[in-house]
Amino acid sequence: MSTSPTRWGIIGCGKIAEKFADDLMSVPNALLNAVASRSLEKAQEFAKPYNCPNTFGSYEELANSGLVDVIYIATPHAQHCENTLMCLEAGVPVLCEKAFAINSQMVKSMIAKSQEKQVFLMEAIWTRFHPAINQIKEIIENGTIGEIKHIVADFGFLANYDPEGRLFNPELTGGSLMDIGIYPLFISKLLLGIPSQVKAVGVMAPTGVDMNMSIALAFPSGATASLFSTLAAKTDTTCTIYGTKGKIFIHGRFHETFGFTLTIEGEEPQEIATERNGWGYSYEAIDVQRCLAEGRIENDKLPLQFSLELMELMDEIRAQVGLKYPQEA
Repeated sequence: MSTSPTRWGIIGCGKIAEKFADDLMSVPNALLNAVASRSLEKAQEFAKPYNCPNTFGSYEELANSGLVDVIYIATPHAQHCENTLMCLEAGVPVLCEKAFAINSQMVKSMIAKSQEKQVFLMEAIWTRFHPAINQIKEIIENGTIGEIKHIVADFGFLANYDPEGRLFNPELTGGSLMDIGIYPLFISKLLLGIPSQVKAVGVMAPTGVDMNMSIALAFPSGATASLFSTLAAKTDTTCTIYGTKGKIFIHGRFHETFGFTLTIEGEEPQEIATERNGWGYSYEAIDVQRCLAEGRIENDKLPLQFSLELMELMDEIRAQVGLKYPQEA
């Protein structure tokens, strides 16, 4: 078996890329070998702390450089589809930040290109690979808290209102749903599957993107979920899963948690702490490397069909509140 390191490239040099690069330093057999920004100077500045030897002033140059085995795409949501298609066309495996694209039609085109080229593609929903989430999923599947009846999850922070910034600019696919509302949706879909009913209510920012989003879901199993995201207030960002025999409370911020409380009816609550490694991005990087080593073109723990269904759900929510992005006109 080859012991050559997996050579990573990063496209987009913002804050999330910095956290990913920080954590990549602790991933066994991983090497940050190239970074790209629209500004070569920014790419060079980003690369320095990681001793990354190759920098590019265009995404295309990195994709076609032959210097990387996989590319992490950390550009704004609106660029994800274009950047992903470019990398897949060049034959380079892709880990693309969430939200995967603007809508499900774009996600379908990304999946089609991955299948056509037989090149690995995965959405970077890092929460899926956190030890705490894996343990919670196992506890639920073992029937420890019985049948799930309801999930409550929120994610909110007070954002500085900048109509040109990525959070509020429709051209950049702004809004709470695409940025943070995806996490409450993800946890409910992971544990309960595809909802049979969706009801959404949104409050819009002056730019037309959602400031607040409140979502009610019903599932074929008889379970329900109450989900909320906002850019207008700091919330606890927790998740509670209620079952017929007990409940699980995922500590804030639940999407990156390293602990949870398990309460079984008639017993004392159990505080459970899980492994913590850096920011928490290393777990998804490790799993990408596993998939590449196994010759997979998608991740068996986070299949492309899951990402497509999640985006279809977000399409439905946006349709209900009348949120359409300029790229969809």
